[in-house]
Amino acid sequence: MTKQTALVTAGTAGIGLETALGLAEAGYAVTVVGRDAERGARAVERIDAVASAHPARFLAADLSSLDAVRRLAGRVGAEGPLTVLVNNVGAMFPDRQDTVDGIEAAFAVNHLSPYLLTELLLPALRAGAPSRIVNVTSGAVGTAKRVFDAVEPPGGYYGFHWYGRAKLANLAYTLRLAHRLDGTGVSVFAADPGGAATDMTNGTMRDPKIVSPGLRLLWPLVRRKFERSTSGPASLAARPSVFAATDGSLAGRTGVVIGPRALPVDPFRAATDPRTAEAVRRLSERLAPLAPLMTE
Repeated sequence: MTKQTALVTAGTAGIGLETALGLAEAGYAVTVVGRDAERGARAVERIDAVASAHPARFLAADLSSLDAVRRLAGRVGAEGPLTVLVNNVGAMFPDRQDTVDGIEAAFAVNHLSPYLLTELLLPALRAGAPSRIVNVTSGAVGTAKRVFDAVEPPGGYYGFHWYGRAKLANLAYTLRLAHRLDGTGVSVFAADPGGAATDMTNGTMRDPKIVSPGLRLLWPLVRRKFERSTSGPASLAARPSVFAATDGSLAGRTGVVIGPRALPVDPFRAATDPRTAEAVRRLSERLAPLAPLMTE
């Protein structure tokens, strides 16, 4: 039997690590991607402790850099077929930041990075078919400005809304990609973890300046409600991603959003608008052109 392989970005801690553990327990040879080698080594040790059939490995990459994404794709793609890609990487920033490419960081990390990695790994995923792509989404898409003619919408920078906008772009891309790849053997899913007690919820979310001024007076109440729904363990929040990547009931299906209870849910309506998907496509191709794969 051919070895099944899985790649999980931001897989060295939190929801990403729990996703990697679930995939390893399901029999996949798992590669986790992250920035910190020490955290990567600890993650590999944990994965190997629960599933020794295929040794796990860590690959270092700063996924805010498009060149780093291209190098990662070049290395993974050269190794042959890929069965599962889980784009788990995500970040929210209290203050506006630019990446090394000069792109606003929330859009780069939450959308352009998984977009570019996915597009560059499509040959490996086609070779590994039946295979699956799982893009992690968020309920924050409901806070997004739905304007994608530029990397940033007009107005001041508010981290929570900018995070939601980037996740909306990625969800629109995910649903369009599912349509593109229908019939190829590559299925595409979005997974909403709902939330967990992570660095994002315990840190960034407590800063009131991440929301627009009109929401700040209500933010403590909104945040507490949000925290109650994100206080569970990361292992619970990883269930939608693991389900999307492995569950047999999804065989032959594509374009499905898996909700926090690890069950299919209706997609956020704005993400299904073909005008949004087309605007996201144009912006993505302009900011992250599909240049030839890079190798070390």
